[in-house]
Amino acid sequence: MSLRELIVLGTASQAPTRTRNHNGYLLRWDGEGFLFDPGEGTQRQLTHAGASATDITRLCLTHFHGDHCLGVPGVIQRLSLDRVDHPVSAYFPASGTEFFARLRHASVFHETAVLREEPVAADGAVASAAFGTLWARRLDHRVDTYGYQIVEPDGRRMLPERLARYGISGPDVGRLQRAGGIQVAGRAVSLAEVSEVRRGQRFAFVMDTRLCEAVYALAEDADLLVIEATYLRADADLAAAHGHLTAAQAARVAAECGVRRLVLTHFSQRYDDPARFHAEAASAFDGEILIAEDLARVPVPRRR
Repeated sequence: MSLRELIVLGTASQAPTRTRNHNGYLLRWDGEGFLFDPGEGTQRQLTHAGASATDITRLCLTHFHGDHCLGVPGVIQRLSLDRVDHPVSAYFPASGTEFFARLRHASVFHETAVLREEPVAADGAVASAAFGTLWARRLDHRVDTYGYQIVEPDGRRMLPERLARYGISGPDVGRLQRAGGIQVAGRAVSLAEVSEVRRGQRFAFVMDTRLCEAVYALAEDADLLVIEATYLRADADLAAAHGHLTAAQAARVAAECGVRRLVLTHFSQRYDDPARFHAEAASAFDGEILIAEDLARVPVPRRR
């Protein structure tokens, strides 16, 4: 059975606290492991979460503020230390290529892992593979920042009662799926007649941004949306000035975009009661809301 879940490694904005580590999010998506925005302490959080460097296949950085990237040196060195034998692709804003180079070579180590740098310079698809397509869109922050979206292509779900009606079973089912149609007892049967569309799943990751068109584009129809909620509504002026969202804004995005499961994170240390974020978000979004906690595991919702 495929595994699709988010492991929350850290949830603090700007500086870690006694209860919240710097940012870090590992998305397990079938055979892929997307590590988003590893902040300081990510190696240790991976250990606490029961994950490892071998789980990482892709590294995605939204921008180069420290709370989103200071864990990169340790993660990259750990890939070599643990003898990770598969290539790891790294996506980051192209304008920060110099910063990535500094992080990658921050100290002396024996590099054996294969790390493929894939700078992102414009909106669009940045990778396609068995998992689907990884998209990037430019957000509205104080420095170049990109959000990410994973889109699985639609497939088809076979309908047993229709297969039985046409007398299709065993190897013929596979032939039908591959060819799109087969002959059964002298009659042509198409794939559409015995199946229905199985909607592909979507994941979105939005950090450090004011409201903008890209936020909505990334969140559209997301089964799981991970989005910053640095401030509460009472501090909306601060959010706008520093290029962030409030919990209410993030929740309105989820409501307007048909999000199924909303994960709020990246909380300012000025707040000590996470329940306030939930209450504020619930006033704008009546779907499932999770206030991210370090080391929490959040499954991608089951297919509809």
